[in-house]
Amino acid sequence: MICVQLPAPVRDLLLTEFRATADRKYRDRLRIVLMADRGRRPAAVAADLGIRTRTAPRWLNAYLDRGLDGLRPREATGAAPKVPAELAAEVTRWVIEGPAACGLGRANWTYAELADHLFKTHGIAAGRSAVLRFCRKLGVRVYRPTYRFLRADPARQEKARAGLADLRRGPRPAASSC
Repeated sequence: MICVQLPAPVRDLLLTEFRATADRKYRDRLRIVLMADRGRRPAAVAADLGIRTRTAPRWLNAYLDRGLDGLRPREATGAAPKVPAELAAEVTRWVIEGPAACGLGRANWTYAELADHLFKTHGIAAGRSAVLRFCRKLGVRVYRPTYRFLRADPARQEKARAGLADLRRGPRPAASSC
C-alpha cells in the first residue's frame, strides 16, 4: 500500500492548486493525492472517482517521485519535423526564385516537386504533406503564377473590362415559380 502523509503547508498548497485549476485531469490527480492523505486506500479512491484501480497508485507514485510536476498534464511532443528549420531561408529562396533558377525545367513549384528537390539537394526524404506544413509555417506558398494581369497590354485590359461590365449589366433570368 502506498502511504501518503502530507505536512500541513504542502496539503494547503495542494488544496490551493485544486481550487485554482480549471484543468479536469489535474484536479482529479490532485484529488487522488488529497484523498490518500486522508487515509483512503488507492482502490477506494479509484472506486470513488470512477477510475481504474491502477490509475490511483500510478498518480500517487508520480507525486511521490516528482512532486506537483509529476501530476501536471504534459503536452504531447509529437514527431520531429521532417524538414529541419535551418533550411527555412534556402527553401524560401527556392520558392521565390522559382524552379528555373534551381536549374529545373518547370514554370511553377508543387509541394511534391519541392520535396523531390529537397531530397536531391540535401538527402532529406520528406513527403508532399511535410513540405506543405513546413511552407505553411514559413508563410510561403509554392504557386507562382506565370501571367500577371498588370503586365498585359493596356488596350486588351480595357477591352476585357468593358466585356465584363456588359455581362454584369445584362438582363437576369427570371426565377421559376415551380
